[in-house]
Amino acid sequence: MALFNFKRDAAVSPAGASTTSSQVEALLHDYSIEVMPRTAEKVEDFRDLLPQHTRVYIAHIDGTPIEEMVSTAKRLKTQGFDVMPHFPARIIADRATLADWIARYQAEADVKQALLLAGGVSTPAGEYHSSMQLLESGLFDGFERLHVAGHPEGNRDIDRDGGDKAVMEALKWKQAFSQRTDAKMALATQFCFEAGPVIKWADRLAAEGIDLPIHIGVAGPAKLQTLIKFAIACGVGPSLKVLQKRAMDVTKLLLPYTPTEFVTELAAHKARHPDFGIQSVHFFPLGGIKANATWAIENGGKSAVPASHS
Repeated sequence: MALFNFKRDAAVSPAGASTTSSQVEALLHDYSIEVMPRTAEKVEDFRDLLPQHTRVYIAHIDGTPIEEMVSTAKRLKTQGFDVMPHFPARIIADRATLADWIARYQAEADVKQALLLAGGVSTPAGEYHSSMQLLESGLFDGFERLHVAGHPEGNRDIDRDGGDKAVMEALKWKQAFSQRTDAKMALATQFCFEAGPVIKWADRLAAEGIDLPIHIGVAGPAKLQTLIKFAIACGVGPSLKVLQKRAMDVTKLLLPYTPTEFVTELAAHKARHPDFGIQSVHFFPLGGIKANATWAIENGGKSAVPASHS
């Protein structure tokens, strides 16, 4: 199904529109968003764009100095946000480096949350190659929240045959770990574009006894060409065809993509099935943080309170 810019008043009746908007608002409650140090630099004050205490992930791309990561975390924490830096296992040289990073984040930015993932590097820099090793290190003891990666469309870095056997085994290990840690755990996923397969994946996890809350990755508003470029670079799976189909429609090629249809379908399913595993939305602001924050507010997400800058 091709994506389109959803118009509440045209798509459903006034009563239905109210119901739909309340469902989306419920799913967007407590949404999170991802930044990198270089994109964060472009934002004068995050308090003008995001609600206070929004969880802000800081992506750690290979080659980014830890000083830039910690500086960004400190700035966001000072402005009143819950900071969750990435810890990609395969770019961490050794235990001493991991311990140093954690110590810096805690001392300078009071970081209590972390996203642990293998990372997209093919050759590990040192002894770590999976998030499970990071969890087993014991160095994250005392953290309040630990998130790990989820893969609704599979991950060929892990299951090279295109299946999900290794991914499922890892998730079951993480499920067991969640039961012996005091930290709150959840799955944060790659961004996707098609609701049906995501719903099927979440239901499959539940059937396998994996009940970690799912924070579903959602690409924010962006030019279609930009989105396709990032989707290919990030290894987005079969749902990429949704974008490619849209790109073939000349009437839609130049229109900006918004995630309205994707989010609306998930929100409606959640409303019909309250125990559905997707708990909230995690935004990838591929078209810019301001555009993403504006879309979230317009679709029921909490508004930012303008900063006084005093």
